[in-house]
Amino acid sequence: MMTFRKKVAGLLLVMGVALAFGLGISQSALAQDYPKQPITLYCGFAAGGTVDLVARSLASGAEKILGVPVVVETKAGGSSMVCAGLVASKKPDGYTLGIVTSDAITRLPGLVKVAYDPLKDFTFIGQYVSGIAALVVHADSPIKTVDEFITYAKAHPGMTYGSSGINSHNAIPIELFAKCKGLQFKEIPYSGGAESVTQMLGKHTDFHSGSGSHIPYVEQGKFRMLFVCMTDKRDPNHPDVPTLKELGCPDIQANTHLILAPKGLPDAIADKLESAFKKAWEGQDFQNMVLKRIKLNLNFRTRAQTNQDLPAQFEFFKEYYKTAGIKK
Repeated sequence: MMTFRKKVAGLLLVMGVALAFGLGISQSALAQDYPKQPITLYCGFAAGGTVDLVARSLASGAEKILGVPVVVETKAGGSSMVCAGLVASKKPDGYTLGIVTSDAITRLPGLVKVAYDPLKDFTFIGQYVSGIAALVVHADSPIKTVDEFITYAKAHPGMTYGSSGINSHNAIPIELFAKCKGLQFKEIPYSGGAESVTQMLGKHTDFHSGSGSHIPYVEQGKFRMLFVCMTDKRDPNHPDVPTLKELGCPDIQANTHLILAPKGLPDAIADKLESAFKKAWEGQDFQNMVLKRIKLNLNFRTRAQTNQDLPAQFEFFKEYYKTAGIKK
């Protein structure tokens, strides 16, 4: 005779199978029914800027695949932290998404208080582009190579460089380079890359740490690029320029553009969004925008890869701040 315990165990097993089957059907039905209304895609940076332009191109491609408008709305502020906080507060139904840079998730929460848990309050849909930073000198500089730069810097400690802020994404690689090669620099933080570039053009700083703003001036022959950073590979547009890692120095991961949703977004919807944005990313219009107009790296990372990348980057900055004695 079957014992009471065995009867209960059998009943629970049947219920578990039925529940799993039911969830599978509901997830499938949910994905098939989604989306049925416009999607709002908040962008964490000002209209007309690099992040905004790329986001609008991606949204244009995605809405053709999803079959509903993907409306980009500007929610700028705090290097996209304001946008991240807004998205975290929304309902996880797939109709509110955000475009932020990885700074808002990995670097900035270690420096300032944020209105969200960077690793727990979001469903990350994926990453689609990343930047390449670089150390550049004025074209009039007699310094032509990294070796010449290091020799000059050792003879002239305290060389000045402009950045978009202390402990910014484009300043940290320069500090790692300085420590690696036994150099001493004086960082001059500005309000952003544009102001830093202007100071460099006027020769008010000895070199510039660029994370994108330098590119047009390199192409115009006004700046000379000595090495690239925030990348494991050389810039295909400048294959003769070495990476920071090739110089034997540590580097940081690139500041990337991320698509995120509020936590709790059903996997079926997240998968459908990932697929749509991946197809939009593969589109010729988007690829031309990034490669030829904006000139960033095409660097798609899936949901799974992004969820693996971000915690590791968060821990890197956490350890970096601890070692450097930097506190909130």
